[in-house]
Amino acid sequence: MAKPLRSSNITQGVARAPNRSMYYALGYTESDFDKPMIGIANGQSTITPCNSGLQPLADAAAAAIKDAGGNPQMFGTPTISDGMAMGTEGMKYSLVSREVIADCVETCVQGQWMDGVLVIGGCDKNMPGGMMGMLRANVPSIYVYGGTILPGSYCGQDLNIVSVFEAVGEHAAGRMSETDLHNIETHAIPCSGSCGGMYTANTMSSAFEVMGMSLPYSSTMANVHQEKIDSAAESARVLLNAVKLDLKPRDIVTRKSIENAVAVIMATGGSTNAVLHILAIAHAAEVEWTIDDFERVRRRVPVICDLKPSGKHLVVDFHQAGGVPQVMKLLLNAGLLHGDCITITGKTIAETLTDVPDAPANQDVIHTLDNALYAEGHLAILKGNLAELGAVAKITGLKNPAMTGPARVFDDESSAMEAILAGRIHAGDVMVLRYLGPKGGPGMPEMLAPTSALVGEGLGDSVGLITDGRFSGGTWGMVVGHVAPEAAVGGTIALVHEGDSVSIDAHRQLLQLNVPDDILASRRAAWTPPAPRYTRGVQAKFAFNCSDASTGAVLDRFEGRATGGSRKG
Repeated sequence: MAKPLRSSNITQGVARAPNRSMYYALGYTESDFDKPMIGIANGQSTITPCNSGLQPLADAAAAAIKDAGGNPQMFGTPTISDGMAMGTEGMKYSLVSREVIADCVETCVQGQWMDGVLVIGGCDKNMPGGMMGMLRANVPSIYVYGGTILPGSYCGQDLNIVSVFEAVGEHAAGRMSETDLHNIETHAIPCSGSCGGMYTANTMSSAFEVMGMSLPYSSTMANVHQEKIDSAAESARVLLNAVKLDLKPRDIVTRKSIENAVAVIMATGGSTNAVLHILAIAHAAEVEWTIDDFERVRRRVPVICDLKPSGKHLVVDFHQAGGVPQVMKLLLNAGLLHGDCITITGKTIAETLTDVPDAPANQDVIHTLDNALYAEGHLAILKGNLAELGAVAKITGLKNPAMTGPARVFDDESSAMEAILAGRIHAGDVMVLRYLGPKGGPGMPEMLAPTSALVGEGLGDSVGLITDGRFSGGTWGMVVGHVAPEAAVGGTIALVHEGDSVSIDAHRQLLQLNVPDDILASRRAAWTPPAPRYTRGVQAKFAFNCSDASTGAVLDRFEGRATGGSRKG
């Protein structure tokens, strides 16, 4: 006997006549109450080009759900444009939006007793937020990524959003005219789609494909191409089958599938933000995964994809070269991927990759393992007295991922940016940007503007930058983020003085303030916590409830406290 639909809690029986009457106003007929109710969490928005092309995907998914015998129920999720908010107070709402999106998905799925949910997103936090909501609700689910953007072009060069940030630094250094800067600004973003390198949005969409929560090849398609619309429709059909099979996210997102995702993140040179978001996703899935697991995977998986920001190619090139399945096949053949993990299609990873070639056709974009760009992964977990709980360093694109230099200390991003553009930062300096963590920011803003300005000034591999905030997926250079404990809770980063000697050493996984313990103890005794920057609203709630960066900066980590959890079934 088939298991009753979840939605029968709201659609079946005499007592539910008032509930059903609401559906008739939406065009439902009596026979529809025997069909599964399938949510479509639609991130369509004209706030940002990352999300402005999602409506055709949502419409295609809704039509496919109806054709496959389901009832599509569309609801909205918000977004913040990281690229637009970058460098402003608005950037502090970006990570907050991850939690808001997760809450939206969980709330609608649970409140309406949906039988399944298809989540569509574009900008960076749409992906982890949607996945966390899917895992909390734990009904059959699939993620549909909105798709990457096509490259812009100026003077024969491909452009993307990071091109503009770096151009600001070049202009400040006197190496670019105002005319060229303006033309790069106006030509970099030609259409809808998410930022085009292996930045955060493309990193997380790729991770979802590897986990088995999105369809093969779907994570690297361009938003404006027809195959993206076709893939959204196919995703809907696959979801209806998953409802029949009762195949749920927590059946798919396991410790082994998360390890697969992290392996591909390392192989593709993905974003530092993946560390924060994978930790949060694992928490939502109730899977044991720690910051130290990233270092374990990093040591055995090489970087084999030459992708921006530290490489040459964009994700549209990656897609043409075979995309995520090609990388997965290389890792599977090398024993670096778990082939027995189940996917949303019902097939295992190994079965899914059966027809993928053993070697990439374009080995300029995707290298073979014996010709890797780097022998080990690029996201190193550093510890030391500056980061007892850990920090994340991105070490690709560097001649030497180790340096010791004098600290240049800033308690906010704007003063640091001003110092860079005014030429007050020099080779060998170690910039320390603090009070920008989950609680201190609050919201852990990204530092793309200062890191890109350093690159534009020609200082990308000669100036270190340490922060308890985050970096954009577009960042590269001698950068260390996610420092925990953060400054706002009295972490050692709060005790750094101008001119102190600071060491960054990715070889030894070390982040160290070279100051005697007795002096640090004296400084700690004199330190007082800053007043909260927000005392009302979502920022205040986030600052009060969030965990530290080393555990994903989540809001529902209640160790030692009784919790009800999400409703099962």
